[in-house]
Amino acid sequence: MAGATDRKGLPGQEIDGFLLGERLHSGTLSAIYRVTPAATRAQAQAPLIMKLPHTGVGEGGQGLLGFETEATVLPMLSGPHVPRFIAAGDLAKTPYIVFEWVDGETLAAAMERGPLPAADIARIGAAVADALYALHRQEAIHLDLKPENVILRPSGEAVLIDFGTAHHARVPDLLAEEKRFASGSAPYVSPEQVGGSRSELRSDLFALGVILYEMATGELPFGIPASMAGMRDRLWLEPPPPRLFAPDLPLWLQEIILRCLEPGALRYESAAHIAFDLRNPEQVPLTARAARTKRAGLLRQLRRWWQARPEQLPPAMSKAVRVANAPLILVAVDTMHPDDPRHPAIHATVRRILSLRSDFRLICVSVVRGEPVGARGREVGIYLEHLVRLRHWVEPLGLAEGHRLSLHVIESLSPSATLLEFARHNNVDLIVIGAPSPAQQALGWWRSVASGVTANAHCSVHVVRIPEAG
Repeated sequence: MAGATDRKGLPGQEIDGFLLGERLHSGTLSAIYRVTPAATRAQAQAPLIMKLPHTGVGEGGQGLLGFETEATVLPMLSGPHVPRFIAAGDLAKTPYIVFEWVDGETLAAAMERGPLPAADIARIGAAVADALYALHRQEAIHLDLKPENVILRPSGEAVLIDFGTAHHARVPDLLAEEKRFASGSAPYVSPEQVGGSRSELRSDLFALGVILYEMATGELPFGIPASMAGMRDRLWLEPPPPRLFAPDLPLWLQEIILRCLEPGALRYESAAHIAFDLRNPEQVPLTARAARTKRAGLLRQLRRWWQARPEQLPPAMSKAVRVANAPLILVAVDTMHPDDPRHPAIHATVRRILSLRSDFRLICVSVVRGEPVGARGREVGIYLEHLVRLRHWVEPLGLAEGHRLSLHVIESLSPSATLLEFARHNNVDLIVIGAPSPAQQALGWWRSVASGVTANAHCSVHVVRIPEAG
């Protein structure tokens, strides 16, 4: 094959207008080099690297298949959570991929320092969940999420790399067509992947749960299985609770980790939901999972084994359904005016929206005008007063606080900016807000909170107006 590369590589070689520099890594399937554009190419705005699959004599086809998958999927992705694609070489001539060099530290390197504090686990885990959510919204699944494939930028953002086993809804799934078992690294593989499915978004959420477990304990929940039989254990086996290894781990964090590792419908439905819980631990409803400190007994494990039989498992849902049916819905509630005539109309709208969904997350936010809440008694009193009002407001919806509902009171001098920042930071899909009251309308729509939110929101906004009399 013309231009084929061996394991040694050829620094200084020119490939399609790129000059190979230092070799940064050489693995089983490929090597990575720094590259610079030759004079015939426009100068790059950022440092670049080139991935070259091993194609020498004796090399198998797995590297080329992964290369072709990555070269197909990566150009379809964008945003700060994936490397920027630059160019790809012809598979029949010189296969390569050029993309931006991402400045930062791999999560694997960060984890070498041992189990991390809960605050760091939550911060990093939320960043990785953000990256997965952005990926899933682009109709792609990573399917090989592990610490080595996550880069943490100095800004705190997470970047996902290595899409050689990825799946995208809008391109042929080469690995599935080849009928190969391509499911990433054994410790992080989801039950769905073990069962042969490559179209379940929640596979990445399971892998994130393994990473969170590893960050908290320094252990892997299912070890490193050496056979398919060992990998199938995760279809039913309940992992040791993290607090068995880390007794001081907060209950809310164990709840999140073990929920990520559920083999079936009890697992999280969206990466955005995980990010939200990690950033709002006080809102995490605790179940029996949170308090476990011992391994599951024989009877419970047998029950899980029985429920995991193939004929008992529900069919995997398609990726498109998962994206559409796990929205985060933010409702802006004015608790400063409990008798506001807009409240019934907002209640009715929220009921209609929730009737269309089965796996929503409803976030009710009251922004109280004032300085941010601190530790002083008066401020705490204001916070509690409005939290009680917010609880009264949601009562007609018939939802208990838990996985579907969370309540937030925020003091701020800029309600619209606060709502927008909260929504953006928590990956909200829809904001429901009341239109200006008649008194506010007299001052002009453009001066209202609803106007500021509608004009600047990153997501859809539903503005609720009071029905006209008669």
